[in-house]
Amino acid sequence: MVDDNEQDRTLYKRFLKPQPGDERVELCEATSGAEALALFAQMQPDCVLLDYNLHDTDGLALLEDLQKLCAPGSLCVVMITGGGSEALAVRALNAGALDYLVKGHFDRELLTKTVRHAIEKNEWRQYQATYHGQLQAANQQLARTNADLDNFVYAASHDLRQPVNNLLGLFEEIRRAASFPDPADAQLLHFMAKSLHALSTTIDDLSTVVQEHRQAKPQAPEPVRLADLAADVVATLHPQILASQANIELEFSALPEVPYVRSNLRTILLNLTANALKYRHPDRVPQVHLRTGQVAGQPVLEVQDNGLGIDLATHGQELFQLFRRFHPQAAEGTGVGLFLVNRLVQAQGGRIEVESEAGQGTLFRVFLGPGE
Repeated sequence: MVDDNEQDRTLYKRFLKPQPGDERVELCEATSGAEALALFAQMQPDCVLLDYNLHDTDGLALLEDLQKLCAPGSLCVVMITGGGSEALAVRALNAGALDYLVKGHFDRELLTKTVRHAIEKNEWRQYQATYHGQLQAANQQLARTNADLDNFVYAASHDLRQPVNNLLGLFEEIRRAASFPDPADAQLLHFMAKSLHALSTTIDDLSTVVQEHRQAKPQAPEPVRLADLAADVVATLHPQILASQANIELEFSALPEVPYVRSNLRTILLNLTANALKYRHPDRVPQVHLRTGQVAGQPVLEVQDNGLGIDLATHGQELFQLFRRFHPQAAEGTGVGLFLVNRLVQAQGGRIEVESEAGQGTLFRVFLGPGE
């Protein structure tokens, strides 16, 4: 308590005297600003009951001096004003006081509640500051770890590229020159070729993922006509479409054009369409529907197939994780495509919804950007 009026201090002490069942309260008194500063530095109290009018200073000036003695956002002060001035109360709150009271206008209950509320508010404020500080530190550490991992993967994939190319070259020489008396032994070359191809593809996919994350600056969105983009994707996948006799249906009339980074949208559409062909059902011709629309004003791209489908109850949580594959027996792959698609979509503030049933097919609904 900081007040140079002894009668007021006596009244406040009587009001704040703990009642049966209350927590212990220790009261310290100061009669001047100088005494208050010295006592505060020594005691570091939970709350300061501060009278505005003091003989050697005023409450606002003392409030400013008290803030210099503690960590930012940790000072708990209840200002007591004598004149009942609302302007003065507002100044006190703006200066850092947590509450204020007017002399002669409060009783035991109001004073006790005000002080307790101020302490609880200050404790909550400090808890939030600590929590956010820890969260920020954790986020910074996570960002550093992710950067280190990206750098490691980039360096590893870059350094491995040349040795793998050398192995591919040596393998081709062996395949041309080698002969096997037993035809079964020739199968070794087939298995070696598959293994080298899988290794090369994995390195390429890792490089693609990290390279996308290491871009110097984000690319600017541009108007992208879906029909033109889909034609490019279909042309790229022509061998797969021809081999599977797939039917690709395009329906972009509801939203012919969207603002997006063209290269990213092409990667998204290419990967989802390629997966629809790769994981087709062996008992039916692939039917792949590419369409656009709007949901609550948000542009949406849908890719739907009648393929093998995914058991979302089992695999839903790991659908977009790196190196996760759900039909390894059906086709070769590295489990990078969906991870990359999801990363590109989230980078633009969007999200992906998936509907799927094992053996029936899958619908990917891509929300292109943040919702309104």
